[in-house]
Amino acid sequence: MHPDRRRVLASLLGAIPAAAQTAPAPAGKKLGIPGPYPGKVVAVSHPASLVSNAYQAEPVKQMIARGMTELTQAESPEEAWRLFFQPGDVVGIKLNPIGYPYVYSAPEVLHPILRGLEQAGVRRRDIIVYDRYRKMFLDAGYDKWLPEGVRWMAASEQFQIFQMDMEGYTPDLYRELPLVHPEYLGDFRPEDPHIRRSYIAKFLAQEINKLINVCVLKHHQAAGVTLALKNLSHGLVNNVSRTHPTLTANFVGLFIPAVVDLPIFRQKVVLHILDGIKGAYHGGPGEKVGKYVWPHKTIYFATDPVALDKTGWKEVDRKRAEMGRAPVASQNPDEDSERLNCQVEHIELAGSLGLGVYDDARIRVRRVELS
Repeated sequence: MHPDRRRVLASLLGAIPAAAQTAPAPAGKKLGIPGPYPGKVVAVSHPASLVSNAYQAEPVKQMIARGMTELTQAESPEEAWRLFFQPGDVVGIKLNPIGYPYVYSAPEVLHPILRGLEQAGVRRRDIIVYDRYRKMFLDAGYDKWLPEGVRWMAASEQFQIFQMDMEGYTPDLYRELPLVHPEYLGDFRPEDPHIRRSYIAKFLAQEINKLINVCVLKHHQAAGVTLALKNLSHGLVNNVSRTHPTLTANFVGLFIPAVVDLPIFRQKVVLHILDGIKGAYHGGPGEKVGKYVWPHKTIYFATDPVALDKTGWKEVDRKRAEMGRAPVASQNPDEDSERLNCQVEHIELAGSLGLGVYDDARIRVRRVELS
């Protein structure tokens, strides 16, 4: 990462304390980010998890069970889930529908997670499945395959350039950064603090006490990849169009870690499950990924979103190299990825803030092959 950007982030957020630059707490410490398993990523693969481009429920169920036990070293999947969740918890599940119908959070992945929560004693009415945009949630059909009793929520009606709607957000929690979408200046006073703020969704602030981050393995034109960190930063706050408003202006490298560094994310996000059964190595984040999907047939598990994202980033770059494409950090614009710069450095910056482990020498990837 360029040192100038590191200095900019430090000036925006205040000096990074020395403790945030050291290794996170050892296993057994409290839940949250980076959680009890810093630097640990479990990758579970199953060759039968995808057949004729369709997810297969039973292999996926086996992958979820094995991933949870490998991550926690629990004796059973039920015990693994109980290490994170207890009766009385209100648990949110953040999905990602943006790549629908090609690469998005799949029902076959969500259903074993719901069963695991029930095995931990969490009542269905205390489970809330969420995405920021109500229209995308419904277009992906999420409401149709949720079990009876499980609730769902959204913070905004649909994507739009002007993202200052506040009905689904809390006015007391926000990340303020000196960045304004250029189109806002015709409708808002430059001194209005709201155009420099991204407010936290009421779902995260008021409805739940723990969050499972269910992300996907996908390329992103501005961020390089959209994995665990970006699923949080751009899915749980408003006013995110300001982070990459044009094909040349890009601020995601600083914005993503700045948002996830907020205490509410550190405290409430307890588990990350990266659905990599399908991956997209180019054209992200939306419908253009359809040309670049590949069957990766792997699900990843972590409490550390930085180590998870570093691992997923490598997989995307590995596939890009196989297909003769440059790494995401140095790709040039083309017809399906038009932005000038990918800022995959958001992962390293998040590590600098103590949100997880970025150093490859300290990341331990446990790979399991099922059959």
